[in-house]
Amino acid sequence: MTAQTAEGKAGGHGSQRLQYWMLGGFLAGLALGLIVHAVAADAAWVHAVTTYITQPIGQIFLRLLFMLVIPLLVSALIVGVADMGEARHLRTVGLRTLLYTVIVSSIAVAISLAMVNLFQPGGGVDPRLARDMIDASAQGAASIVEQAGASKTGIEALVAVVPSNFVAAMSSNDILAVMFFALFFGIGFLLVDPAKTAVLKAGVEGVFEVSMRLIGLVIKLAPLAIFCFMFNLAAQFGWDLIGRLSAYVFVVLVALALQMFGVFSLILALIARKNPVAFFRETQEAMLMAFSTASSNATLPTSLRVADTELKLPRPIARFVLTIGATANQNGTAMFEGVTVIFLAQFFGIDLTLGQQLVVMLICILGGIGTAGVPAGSLPVIALILGTVGVPPEGIGLVLGVDRFLDMCRTALNVIGDLVAAQVIASTSRAEDFAIAGEGDG
Repeated sequence: MTAQTAEGKAGGHGSQRLQYWMLGGFLAGLALGLIVHAVAADAAWVHAVTTYITQPIGQIFLRLLFMLVIPLLVSALIVGVADMGEARHLRTVGLRTLLYTVIVSSIAVAISLAMVNLFQPGGGVDPRLARDMIDASAQGAASIVEQAGASKTGIEALVAVVPSNFVAAMSSNDILAVMFFALFFGIGFLLVDPAKTAVLKAGVEGVFEVSMRLIGLVIKLAPLAIFCFMFNLAAQFGWDLIGRLSAYVFVVLVALALQMFGVFSLILALIARKNPVAFFRETQEAMLMAFSTASSNATLPTSLRVADTELKLPRPIARFVLTIGATANQNGTAMFEGVTVIFLAQFFGIDLTLGQQLVVMLICILGGIGTAGVPAGSLPVIALILGTVGVPPEGIGLVLGVDRFLDMCRTALNVIGDLVAAQVIASTSRAEDFAIAGEGDG
């Protein structure tokens, strides 16, 4: 798949300019909102501005995202899974890679949810203000995503994950059922002769490319939308916003560190039989490149060279796993999405049940297999999850101002996670897998 990763790769200097504009929109909206909160919080004109100008602009932006996110996620997930079995001689490796990705991503999201529930970075906000914000959004973007499946619990919720009608699931925005179908359909590509599915796969890739390009156009409106979001939030919540945002950044960084140096170290030592200290020393070049560029795809050549010259991994296996992993194995992105959703739920005083948090976890895992390769590529997924669990989607404006730094950190985790996956798959592959893979490698 030609998709880039969710960490913000798109257009080089253009991407950098957009990031700066987004930061500028965040700071301008925050500063102006804080001033308004201090001098005229209850003024009639403030209510008029938020009701008739800033809120509608933000709602239009979110509606555009919601309009495109279903075709984007479905096509990305299908092709992301299908690519794991693109080469017949690597199908066994592809299936192991898929299984590894799902298991490790599950661990990553579980850690992120545990951390955000433990530290409660979004807790303690004035319930009255949060309720007013929710009421103001009731007719807006949050109502776009119907609460399909939100009230289901226990066995009913488990059964509802499997859609009886895929079209009906899409029309009702039952995101978990839609993603289950996409995952199942993508697995079908692994089981059928690629020659018989080439045209269909090309068509699905075409849907992905069109959706991604349109998402890219919509994201260009993000600076204005972020300004509106932050103005509304800061005018209502004031300086309390700054403290909550700092706590949020802390939780994200702690969760990423636990996955990087805790989970990955255990996987390397127990499964790959690799010394974690030696591994991190040998992969430090790729880690630094990922952190500085905030792009897994820009780091891919470095990762391939590190896998070949430093880790001494079989070239066909490493090439396959790392190339697929740049799109499908995004632990950092999945963790970021999980923390962000629960943080915003806490901020707005919405108590998510264990079942709803499990739904968030599943969507983050599946969403990590394929997300838009544009700046703030996680934005559509986060907005849709927020709406699904009843959190005002405009809350995303709160986190986008600090997204660039967190983007760099989670990209480093994504890239190291790909190299860990390559090390594990190589160490658990049979000698004949290496030999057969080599035949198709030229």
